[in-house]
Amino acid sequence: MLSRYIFLVGTRYGISHRHSHLVSFISRLSTAGLIIGVGLLILVMSIMNGFDKELRENILGVMPQAAIYHRHAIEQPEQLIAELKKHPQVLAASPFVQLQGLLSHQKRVAPVNIFGIDAAQEHTTSKLPQFLPEGTLEKLASAEAAIIIGRGVAEKLNVQVADTISLIIPVEGNAAPKIKVVHVLEVLNTHTDIDNALALMAIDTAAELSGYPGQITGVRLKVDDLFAAPQVVRDIMQTLPADYYGSSWMRTHGGIYQSIHMSKNMVGMLLFLIIAIAAFNLVSTLIMVVVDKQGDIAILRTMGASTTEIMAIFMVQGGLIGLIGTSIGLVLGITLSYFVTPLVQLIERIFGVQYLQSDVYPITYLPSEIVAGDVAKVVITALLISFFVSLYPAWRASKIQPADALRYE
Repeated sequence: MLSRYIFLVGTRYGISHRHSHLVSFISRLSTAGLIIGVGLLILVMSIMNGFDKELRENILGVMPQAAIYHRHAIEQPEQLIAELKKHPQVLAASPFVQLQGLLSHQKRVAPVNIFGIDAAQEHTTSKLPQFLPEGTLEKLASAEAAIIIGRGVAEKLNVQVADTISLIIPVEGNAAPKIKVVHVLEVLNTHTDIDNALALMAIDTAAELSGYPGQITGVRLKVDDLFAAPQVVRDIMQTLPADYYGSSWMRTHGGIYQSIHMSKNMVGMLLFLIIAIAAFNLVSTLIMVVVDKQGDIAILRTMGASTTEIMAIFMVQGGLIGLIGTSIGLVLGITLSYFVTPLVQLIERIFGVQYLQSDVYPITYLPSEIVAGDVAKVVITALLISFFVSLYPAWRASKIQPADALRYE
């Protein structure tokens, strides 16, 4: 255990300003480097975790986690849904009709991915009701010529709620496309890229436009584990006839997820290097303190201090500087992570800009989620680096001979 005087001397060396100006400057510089490195790393990892959360909860809360399709149409969806629910990892299933089409208003045209949904069952597999006013899906089911469009689609067409637009559905072969006049029931705003191409209709209306009245395109699944979705689809496909095929979110949005995690790992590695560089500045600080305090070290040695105790004094000093820098960086990082989303939104409102465009990024705002495990990794890594880089200066201090140090005092 550290004796009391070792701790007191090491602490005094660590927080004292009675060094040369150069030593004090480098000491502050190494501490500031640790603060900035730890704070920025916590902030960036929180932002990346925010993107990951938004992908899982918002994008995959609206788009299917997994889906089973038929090459033409499914005639008896109730029987298929009952069969799919028997899989132990399937929590819920709901029918849908999927179409590709165009929306036209005046001289503007926007391509859309249309989903015909069952208002009575959609809430079991989707978070759509959370993004719409209460009762909207029920109004959609009862209105034959109604449609819900994403905010991006509404901006492209320059339409608002209650405006009338034309829906164009292409038909295979040389037949003329189907055209239906619909009115905008609501504008969907999920703050994600799906707002740029998503449209919702009543399932019966969409089935009429698909050419298979009373039938559906597929069944949407909600699974207990997102990452097990591909395996769940494979398991189900082994029990269904050859006309069926399946898909999971890994095929539609897996690239975004991989990009987020790759960016998180790359940025994390770069910022860990910043922490390492700041910690190695600590080596310079401690070596200069050793040179500055040679006389003090020699006196301690003549008073009976062992080499181990001299090493311990400078290890305490290095650990204290690392602890102070890491602690302040921890507070700074958590504070920035907590306020970064409203702060960026405030700046966007003041200057009338939008940093994240939905046609480039998967979401339209800067999210943040503080994960305790990531914060703990950053803090522990910074403290360990600070500890290990203190070993060499402490060893150098322990090798100072009293006679050589005091010869010219």
